[in-house]
Amino acid sequence: MNNSDKKIERITVLAKDFTPAAMEFHKKNMSAKGYRMEGTIVPRRFQIIEGVDDAKDLFEGEEYYAVTFVKE
Repeated sequence: MNNSDKKIERITVLAKDFTPAAMEFHKKNMSAKGYRMEGTIVPRRFQIIEGVDDAKDLFEGEEYYAVTFVKE
């Protein structure tokens, strides 16, 4: 299998506060499962686009801390 054939898995966890998002990596022992943290843990607003419609806020526009774990 060459590098382009490898499946990359991403899991993104959302939390209302920073600490639970930061602790999730250790709590779920993600390192032992082959995951690493991607990027930074920062509050974000989430939107969704369906078809050609305008983007709509998820969670009523409330910001959540997001952390993404990657397994390559």
